[in-house]
Amino acid sequence: MNAPLDRLAAAPAVRAVREALSGGDARAWIVGGTVRDAILGRPVGDVDLAVEGDPAQVARAVARATRGPAFPLSEAFGAWRAIDAGGDWICDVSPLQGPTIEDDLMLRDFSVNAMAVPLEPNGALIDPAGGEGDLERRVLRVLGGPTVDESSYGRDPLRPLRLARLATELGFAPDADAERLTREAAPRVTQASPERVFAELRRLVMADRVLDGVDLADRLGLFAAILPEVDALHEVDQSQYHHLDVYGHTVDVLRQQIVIERDPEAVFGELAPRVQAVLGAPLADELTHAQALRWAALLHDVGKPRTRGVLPNGRVTFIGHDSVGEEMVSAICRRLRTSEKLRTFIGAVTKHHLVLGFMVHERPLSRAAVYRYLRTCSPVEIEVTVLSCADRMATRGRKAEPAIAAHLELAQELMAEALDWREHGPPRPPVRGDELAVELGIPQGPEIGSLLARLEEASFTGEATTREEGLALARRLRDNPGQ
Repeated sequence: MNAPLDRLAAAPAVRAVREALSGGDARAWIVGGTVRDAILGRPVGDVDLAVEGDPAQVARAVARATRGPAFPLSEAFGAWRAIDAGGDWICDVSPLQGPTIEDDLMLRDFSVNAMAVPLEPNGALIDPAGGEGDLERRVLRVLGGPTVDESSYGRDPLRPLRLARLATELGFAPDADAERLTREAAPRVTQASPERVFAELRRLVMADRVLDGVDLADRLGLFAAILPEVDALHEVDQSQYHHLDVYGHTVDVLRQQIVIERDPEAVFGELAPRVQAVLGAPLADELTHAQALRWAALLHDVGKPRTRGVLPNGRVTFIGHDSVGEEMVSAICRRLRTSEKLRTFIGAVTKHHLVLGFMVHERPLSRAAVYRYLRTCSPVEIEVTVLSCADRMATRGRKAEPAIAAHLELAQELMAEALDWREHGPPRPPVRGDELAVELGIPQGPEIGSLLARLEEASFTGEATTREEGLALARRLRDNPGQ
């Protein structure tokens, strides 16, 4: 145990907190995930403290020493947070939830989070629940009694979802009692605030083992409670071009999305570095574009159960599931209180995820067809191209291999255009709107807007790239509106 505790003591954040509180009166213990991660050999970043006395004073002392802010974190539990000036780590400070540190630890969620080390140097591990042994076995065990109300789940309805998130991040498995309790307590997760639910889901989806996490959350009834739209995808059969039901297909799309995320060169060749740069950029809600695409993969087909139909020849259809899905994604994101930016991003990818597939049989594409694709899918023209590939790669029914090859070939062609579009922006019409109004003698309004849209396309295709060519095309369009 010396090596993990030495690693804990050497962590920059721990050293800074220890120095900030040296000579103070309050007794303090490093607790929870900080201790767990040190024992596991994971990076120790943030510091969780349990203290005797006033957590506000402790947090303010840390903030003063590190020249950062301090503020209340939870009125219910009296917790405070201090952030160092560089924003590299945080220190969460909570009062003891029982008479002793051992009592406090036994009120925590899981045994692996119920360990503590005194903040003063050379303190020994305090482990009343046997968390160290569970770390060695890579097991998650719920603390408390045998029923949901007697267990730690009775103290916080979010904890069943936290189990799935921790299992995903750590590569652990719940023991049999934890599985039973989680399944029984899953419906209560919706009693937690939407912001807290989304925070746990976000971390689950960001994790390297997200596929394991999705499987666990589904198996233990967590999706049925918090993402019933995804749970409803089970046993929704598809056409002969699919080899899985909608739920199985959705998971496979997520799997293929992660494959592309990790190795874009396999699909996009020499364009891979540019694709990777876009996917790695921050988007919203602490998610990169790639991580947000994982959400899109999980939700892109949620409209299928509502739109399923069967033609007279027996073929299964989902006409309009893209538009219905966009509406459902918006409702899901509002329910989870995500940012508007993330909501519109996932919604747009959902709405346009079929567009590229419909164009495969139009090859070779005209410049006008390329323009319409980019204009239709903007501002997610790059991301939806990626997702469409994952979607196609996960569709392995009848005639799958040639269909996948054709789709990926077209996707690479369109990705080159999408990257340039994102880098340089859409083309500018060769004539300004006010010039059109004067030259054609028409007022500003919808007609000018329509002409400008057509001139933008003409600029992209090369049909009209100069002012004179633009005016001439505009005049022809007015004389022959059907052009």
